Amino acid sequence: MKSVLLPLNMINQSDAELIMSVELIESQIRETEPHRHAFGQLIGSLEGLLSIQTESVWWVVPATHAVWVPSNTLHGVKSYGPFKGWSVYLDPAKSQLLANSVKSLQTTRLLKELVHRAASWKGDTPQAVKSRLSDVLFDEIASLEETSLGLVQPRLPLLKQMTDGLLANLADNRGLEEWAKVIGLSSRTLARRFNEQTGLGFSEWRQRARVLRAIEMLADNVPVTNIAFALGYENVSAFIAMFRRVMGVTPGQYIQGYKKESVS
Repeated sequence: MKSVLLPLNMINQSDAELIMSVELIESQIRETEPHRHAFGQLIGSLEGLLSIQTESVWWVVPATHAVWVPSNTLHGVKSYGPFKGWSVYLDPAKSQLLANSVKSLQTTRLLKELVHRAASWKGDTPQAVKSRLSDVLFDEIASLEETSLGLVQPRLPLLKQMTDGLLANLADNRGLEEWAKVIGLSSRTLARRFNEQTGLGFSEWRQRARVLRAIEMLADNVPVTNIAFALGYENVSAFIAMFRRVMGVTPGQYIQGYKKESVS
């Protein structure tokens, strides 16, 4: 298990007035023990999917999105693949001005540029510069649109073992009955428990996971054909039909809208 991105004594100051930004790139998977701190935290990925665990739910989000974790909320973070991520920590007073529950938010290019700039501050950066940029960064965070794009992960260890395997290889096309044999449950029991834990059927959950990965790849300008094959589809048409069914638009229409929102 990894330690948190910043020392806990820095982000447990209840009377502090500051915003801190961190970027980190590692060559291995990053997983932190559940922890809490007085500062609120916006968690995002530069590349790859991130899983954020709270006491009640697991969120899985792509690099186009982030998760807001309010002050003193128990949470842990896991990357799928080498960790390339960022966080913004907001003091308790500023955190109270934002949502008081965990939210999935769509990021913007401006947000990521601001995070990168703030993460590169040196010890001799003038306080006036920090204050001005912090104000803009806070305003940008406050304006981010909430989405339902997060994916709830099951808490039951057997089911989480299965979904972890799926997230690591979304081209895996094994069906419910095959997975039931792998984890030692009947297909009926697996279907019932999976729905109880995630609110979704197995096939729908996997479709959403594939959409999350597809959105990330679209944002990186990966061709739709490559995405379809990487996610286990035999042809592009089947992938486009699935994407439209889940998102209401084709992959091309979605990424055009995303780019417009990112620039605005």
